[in-house]
Amino acid sequence: MRIAINTRFLLKNKMEGFGWFTFETVKRIVESHPEHEFIFFFDRAYDPKFIFSDNVKPVVLNPPARHPILFKIWFNYSVKRALKKYKIDLFFSPDGFLSLTTEVPQVGVIHDINFEHFPEDLPKAPRNYLKKYFPLFAKKAAHLITVSEFSKQDIAKTYNVPTDKITVAHNGGSDAFKPVNEVVKSKIEKEYTNNKPYFIFVGALHPRKNLGRLLAAFDRFKKETNSENQLLIVGESLWKNEGFAEKLDQIEHKDAIHFSGHVDLDTLTKLMASARALTFVSYFEGFGIPLVEAMKAGTPILSGNKTSLPEVTGDAGILVDPFSITSIYEGLVEIETNEELRKKLVQKGLERGQLFNWDFTAEKIWKVLDAELKKR
Repeated sequence: MRIAINTRFLLKNKMEGFGWFTFETVKRIVESHPEHEFIFFFDRAYDPKFIFSDNVKPVVLNPPARHPILFKIWFNYSVKRALKKYKIDLFFSPDGFLSLTTEVPQVGVIHDINFEHFPEDLPKAPRNYLKKYFPLFAKKAAHLITVSEFSKQDIAKTYNVPTDKITVAHNGGSDAFKPVNEVVKSKIEKEYTNNKPYFIFVGALHPRKNLGRLLAAFDRFKKETNSENQLLIVGESLWKNEGFAEKLDQIEHKDAIHFSGHVDLDTLTKLMASARALTFVSYFEGFGIPLVEAMKAGTPILSGNKTSLPEVTGDAGILVDPFSITSIYEGLVEIETNEELRKKLVQKGLERGQLFNWDFTAEKIWKVLDAELKKR
């Protein structure tokens, strides 16, 4: 059988959420199933390292799809033609975008539909595209995959999709994340936070990540505890976020806040494992991979208590109300000052982190793909 896969987020040195999900799952799938041929659809020149095995054929389809107008052209014309040209039996799209003009069966991964609940967090053009087309993608798909039970129920309810059409395949976490010794921690602190301990945030600087309230809570934490702790923010802005810049200007302890920008995986593992705690207080997440990375790294977690985050965090973190600066502040104080609790969270995290494995994710996805292939 010939399976085409949307691999447009496999980007050298620019891997974010969709890219890592695609990399970790697709690599395992193609290597484990040499009996099938896989056609990778890129939208620009690709790095050869993403051609994971001999049963992969890379194809570049124009135009590069990074704008709503180009999305429509790429998926409805370029992908449609390629599906026909290469006689594809099934199309798999790890970012959820599908072709509405082909009759080839398709499986899409819809990670979350935050834009349905907080549309104001996105610029107008992508927001309008997502709200118009994702309900159509959900109906068009032969089957859907999502990354949490929360997202499954949300998609089913919002788009009136039967729950038996949606399979949950939890995200994994790289085994590169693991505890580090004090020597490594000291080197990291010296390089990134002026030789001081730090809380860490990892993710795109998107409004739903709730950085404004995190900054305000951290500022209060600094004022009222006299702690040396810094806040290290790892990630880049997904959209132009002028509101975040304004909130940063209002912070008294700006000198205790550090930005690393995007970092490579090896650096990220050390940054995560060297932190006093991960502060991940988003108000909407389909999953939250940094939570799993923190667990594997032996780093305590301060998490929001909304959407999928309690499902992922379990008993490995402190849950706070992301809409309450006071709740976040109190969580920061608790996770910093209660050493016995910290030790418990580290141990529970190391245990719970084993539940989230990319091998499990890839196997669940393959079962869905295989079931669709067998229907043909």
